[in-house]
Amino acid sequence: MELIVAVDRSWAIGKDGDQLAYIPGDLKRFKALTVGRTVILGRKTLATFPGGRPLKERRNMILSRTEGFAPEGAEVYGSVAALLAAAPEDAVVIGGASVYEALLPQCDTAYVTKIDASFPADRWFPDLDKDPAWRMTELSPDMEHAGLRYRYAVYKRK
Repeated sequence: MELIVAVDRSWAIGKDGDQLAYIPGDLKRFKALTVGRTVILGRKTLATFPGGRPLKERRNMILSRTEGFAPEGAEVYGSVAALLAAAPEDAVVIGGASVYEALLPQCDTAYVTKIDASFPADRWFPDLDKDPAWRMTELSPDMEHAGLRYRYAVYKRK
């Protein structure tokens, strides 16, 4: 499995149920990395999508223990074990924090957008730079949108 995440300087990923920044280039990269694939996400992440609906052109697998939660166009799994039994090996984990935490051990590649800013946050991703199990294999040049500098990094599990 792979994952994709956008983090700030302290590896924060969200605040009050939303992501920290919307960067058009990052959204295009997200789409390029996920269209035609299976994405794995949580119920709260789904709620942040337009209309709270699953992403088009992708198989949406949702990890949620919420009884009766069954959005049209998505598959809902009540446990990590059930989800893993059904998920293809090339699935992409797209959040949120609890889903990343549950599935990070299953992932071998992480596509990280590193935003060179600090935001107020209430959700974080593990700092892969400090995790001896991971190494950065690619780092893009600096890019900028609306005064925000960012870079794309790819991490591989050692």
